[in-house]
Amino acid sequence: MAGIRHIFIINPAAGKKESNAHLEGLLDQLSIPHERLYTTGEGDACRLARQAAKSGEDVRIYACGGDGTLNEVVNGAAGFPNAAITCVPKGTGNDFLKIFGPHYRALFYDLEALAVGPQTPFDLMDCNGKLGLDVVCAGVDARIAADVHRYKDWRFLSGKGAYIVSLVENILFKGINRPMKVKMGDLDWQGDAAILCICNGRHYGGGFMPVADAMPDDGVLDTLLVPKVSLFTFARLVGKYAQGLYKNYPQLIRDYHGQCITYSSTQTITTVVDGEVMRDTSFTVRLSEKKVNFFYPQGAHW
Repeated sequence: MAGIRHIFIINPAAGKKESNAHLEGLLDQLSIPHERLYTTGEGDACRLARQAAKSGEDVRIYACGGDGTLNEVVNGAAGFPNAAITCVPKGTGNDFLKIFGPHYRALFYDLEALAVGPQTPFDLMDCNGKLGLDVVCAGVDARIAADVHRYKDWRFLSGKGAYIVSLVENILFKGINRPMKVKMGDLDWQGDAAILCICNGRHYGGGFMPVADAMPDDGVLDTLLVPKVSLFTFARLVGKYAQGLYKNYPQLIRDYHGQCITYSSTQTITTVVDGEVMRDTSFTVRLSEKKVNFFYPQGAHW
């Protein structure tokens, strides 16, 4: 791997406080020459990744943070054949890496193995111009994820506690269903929807795996639409949905496997792309013409 620049883009705000010291200690011991760059605000990781990729040099970029840091690095480096990216799971949530199995944290914290590991081009989703590597969601799950940020800084709430508060607020008080028009393949549907989830990866929301066989390199976006359901049905269904058992409930969950999905509403739709929140009344999610080179430890598989 001679001649390759190794750049660690570190988000100091991601994860628990002790994660910074842990990462710095590992980097001090890393035998491969590398650079360390630190973000100070939103957009920094994207800008730094783009600067590195635009240099034309062969570069490996390590997104050291959570899903948001990885998403920014993806948007900065996508489409540059000389650049490859990965994620060091410093954040409290690193949903995309779960595709590599339950021991993904240990795998991707082995920086020596990661630095010399193989790479492969992964597909990307384009959501109104924003690129995503993992999952786009636009139902009650998206509203729950978006509202978690309102509670994360409450001193007496843990990250899980903030999620539970947001879940209760959105499901019990704000309601599950919203009007939406969805077009995917031959399906042109209109009505109240509970969940719309578009998968390039497999995991989101901390513990949901709606399409267990989704692959980030197969040129297919796996999409699930859950039309209007009652609170009782939602409570009965959500666990099965989270386990990827949608094929067992064709009367409740519609699926599509293709390259383009459009959805709109007379109301503002909250959409979450790899943890990043967007709001608009109309969205198009398509398979991007851009790909991103992703590297991982030797022996890891998805």
